[in-house]
Amino acid sequence: MRLDKYLKVSRLIKRRTVANEACDAGRVSVNGKVAKASQDVKVGDTISVRFGDKLVEAEILSITETVRKEEAKEMYRYLPGSAKDEG
Repeated sequence: MRLDKYLKVSRLIKRRTVANEACDAGRVSVNGKVAKASQDVKVGDTISVRFGDKLVEAEILSITETVRKEEAKEMYRYLPGSAKDEG
């Protein structure tokens, strides 16, 4: 699955256009490397997204084309030390 689509489906980023813009700006990396929106992701990959001064890191647990809002959080897990893990 494309990175921008995964970010949208998993709701790490709410809109695909915003995911595209984040990738174009170099704020998204996969496995430690800056990624383009068109990069394919797979289970086990680590995604890092920079939101201003916060860094959110998550590991991909599953890839699904469509998912309900309540189940989107099951597609990934936050990694220790991530901005979302602290709260």
